Amino acid sequence: MNDQWTVYIVRCAKGSLYTGIAIDVRKRVAQHNAGTGSKAVRALGIPVKLVYSEVYSSKSDALKREYAIKQMSRGDKLALINSM
Repeated sequence: MNDQWTVYIVRCAKGSLYTGIAIDVRKRVAQHNAGTGSKAVRALGIPVKLVYSEVYSSKSDALKREYAIKQMSRGDKLALINSM
């Protein structure tokens, strides 16, 4: 498969940051905003806004990066977002 995976961060309506991965980020953000994306995002508040993304050639690499971002402090995530 030649799918590219994207690690993304969305800012939720309540101000929280949510990190995930997807092949089609636009579609995934639309799912989140429709309330069908994930229970976690619904709890954090919709609508969401895409604030950061990185593209990877393998799902494995994307999952590793997603995990690394999820381990970051909120301040580090904000610095990452602002570096874009």
